[in-house]
Amino acid sequence: MNRLKQLSNTQLVMAISIGFFVLVNIVWLGIPFAMAILWSLVDPAHPWSYPDILPQVLSFGRWAEVWNNTSLPEALRNSYTVAPAVALLTITLALPTAYAFGRMEFKGKKIAEMVSLLPMVMPSMILAVFFSAMLLELGLTDPYINIVIAHTVLALPYAIRILSAGFKAIPQDLIDACADMGTGKIGTFKHAFLPMLKPSLLASTIFCLVISIEEFNMAFVLGAPDFITVPTILYSFLGYSFIRPDAAVVSLILVIPNVLLMLLIERLLKGNYLSQSTGKA
Repeated sequence: MNRLKQLSNTQLVMAISIGFFVLVNIVWLGIPFAMAILWSLVDPAHPWSYPDILPQVLSFGRWAEVWNNTSLPEALRNSYTVAPAVALLTITLALPTAYAFGRMEFKGKKIAEMVSLLPMVMPSMILAVFFSAMLLELGLTDPYINIVIAHTVLALPYAIRILSAGFKAIPQDLIDACADMGTGKIGTFKHAFLPMLKPSLLASTIFCLVISIEEFNMAFVLGAPDFITVPTILYSFLGYSFIRPDAAVVSLILVIPNVLLMLLIERLLKGNYLSQSTGKA
């Protein structure tokens, strides 16, 4: 009887926790996202204002107007050429450090790990101001290169953290087995490290893409006004010429690809890539 009572209490607590989690997500994410969609569909010829509860006319006219009359196409092209370069450079630089943190023991390791996380805790606007001064001293004036370097600095802590966890999770027995078979260092990396690292590599890559696409401060300080990205054009819509439907359109263009990327990583990590990394594909 007591056991049944404890079980029912546990189920009640779980139901309340899940309900609270769902409610918070609806309030925090669902309602703002729904409002952004609604505002983006307000017809330019029929403004939405009080006392109307819903827009009088819904259309994609605002999307066409923003696409044709603003620098959004250029901003999209810039954002989606910077992000892959940032992801590639970040993963390349993060791999040696992540290997050291995940597979090696050395003096000062804890301090090195803490130092590698500093860009995560420092305000990005402060980093942008001093970073721009440093790049000018080095004679680097190309905004594309400067933004790629800056975004790489911001994304490195995430990639190092994720990849080091991936390296740490690789069983030593698997590495020893490859070594006993005489595969060499390249063969060991190919057959032992790489299959197990696929989820971590994928997660790091997508995190780098999302960070680069969403980042505003570095892109604004190092690129504006000549090199615009989606976040910088969004913030321009939130300035003196604030037009809520236009801002909603750009917000969705910024958010939706990132949501799709996160759904992709969730699917792949739970599916084929994870099964391949554990040898159960």
